[in-house]
Amino acid sequence: MIEINHISKSFPGKQAVKDLYLNIPDGKIFGFLGPNGAGKSTTIKMMTGILPIDEGSIRINGVDVAEAPMKAKHLFGYVPDRSDIFLRLKGIEYLNFIADVFHVPKQVRKEKIEYLTKSFGIYEALDDHIQTYSHGMRQKIVVSGVLLHDPDVWILDEPLTGLDPKSSYTLKEMMREHAARGKIVFFSTHVLEVVEQLCDEVAIINNGHVQFQGNMAEMRQQFKEDDNLERLFLELTQNG
Repeated sequence: MIEINHISKSFPGKQAVKDLYLNIPDGKIFGFLGPNGAGKSTTIKMMTGILPIDEGSIRINGVDVAEAPMKAKHLFGYVPDRSDIFLRLKGIEYLNFIADVFHVPKQVRKEKIEYLTKSFGIYEALDDHIQTYSHGMRQKIVVSGVLLHDPDVWILDEPLTGLDPKSSYTLKEMMREHAARGKIVFFSTHVLEVVEQLCDEVAIINNGHVQFQGNMAEMRQQFKEDDNLERLFLELTQNG
């Protein structure tokens, strides 16, 4: 379970997130939807401990991410919105580094690295440096690293950006399988079509506020009845 309890975050001249509350049960694919600049990435960076929380708290499977950050980090895997990291490492060096961080046994990591990188079509590029990879390949190596230690909670910031159709399909199927095992997939996007394809539940954020939380049927119904949400829906469609 992910419990986001009335968190806020401000930067000089701007409040990025305002009193945000979300409660996400196990076994769900949860879409975090909003236009660019709505506060999605800021929220995710607080969930993962990258940014400190100004007010409120976040708990992942009962662990407070601020009070027990190392314990919390072993419970989730995080795909950032930018994949330009560790560029001087070879793909296999990066994956072994991630496996070492999360204490993945040698035989288990070997099998999982082969499975994941073949699934995403980058197995043959593992001996190449990441700086030679295309944007899509960098995204695939980061996603492969995140899934290596099989975390209970996946936190994915625009994870499908840059992926080719086959890899996008593969990742969507992995997300469905993970949720079917009683785990959580939390991912942000500004593309409504992806949310409709994948999500059990969705929250819409705009200007740092949660405008809506519920399932897809509830979202469609409320958009019909609430003019403000309808305008937001149109804005999201245009950005998608």
